[in-house]
Amino acid sequence: MIWELIKSLIFGIVEGITEWLPISSTGHLILLDEFLKLDATDNFKEMFDVVIQLGAILAVVVIYWHKLWPFGKKNNPKPLTQNGFGACVKKDILQMWCKVIVATVPAAVIGMLLDDWSQAHLYNAWTVAIMLILFGVAFIWIEKWHKNQKPKMNSIASLRYNTVLMIGVFQVIAAIFPGTSRSGATIVGALLLGVSRTTAAEFTFFLAVPVMFGASLLKLVKCGLPATGMETAMLLIGMISAFLVSVFVIRFLMNYIKKHDFTIFGWYRIVLGLLVLIGGFTGMIGKN
Repeated sequence: MIWELIKSLIFGIVEGITEWLPISSTGHLILLDEFLKLDATDNFKEMFDVVIQLGAILAVVVIYWHKLWPFGKKNNPKPLTQNGFGACVKKDILQMWCKVIVATVPAAVIGMLLDDWSQAHLYNAWTVAIMLILFGVAFIWIEKWHKNQKPKMNSIASLRYNTVLMIGVFQVIAAIFPGTSRSGATIVGALLLGVSRTTAAEFTFFLAVPVMFGASLLKLVKCGLPATGMETAMLLIGMISAFLVSVFVIRFLMNYIKKHDFTIFGWYRIVLGLLVLIGGFTGMIGKN
């Protein structure tokens, strides 16, 4: 019993680290499950993965509350209207949420349609390894290209609606192929479209809020509430640990990319992907 709680803690820590670094949280959780399996039903594991992601998302809400909550007269230089209820609405945050909603549409539609198929056919170590390598190469190539480019958009306010829609299209790749990384896909797309690194990362954080809250709600409806006290404890430990670790990782990443690029994450993805492939081939040979 205690060992299952410890494993839940480890899964939460891994989720908190990998959800925000562009190295794929889903991919790492799949790989971790190969070595550290939770003693639970597949139905519970499916819900567990989403609930600990919800813990990670709550870290964004806490850290960026002042940039996410669109109501209040205090610190509101651009009210929606000068009088009435509109005077309590922050126009810039409301516009930001409109862009986030537009960016969620592709993944919400296509991701929901292909979710069960993806879970059945693509949630395996081979897919994770291939996508880790492909997007690792993409990060290295894009960063070399990006050094000679001057970002056209340096704030979320400057993002155009066609730009955020295209970022949403990139997010679809992550919704279908584990190992891609939701943050990695959206950051790659944003950089290609001329968005600065800090703006790309911040928009990715905000974009995660409705996406993961929606995914969590769907999984809870699909899988139901935990059946036992033990399952509830596992969910709480995983969720809280993911939240606490995420607070640290988000702050680290935003400070890191002010002085560095994403190349190191590209190399990490390639090395990890190759190790997974080598391990898989070695295992196949050992069975023959």
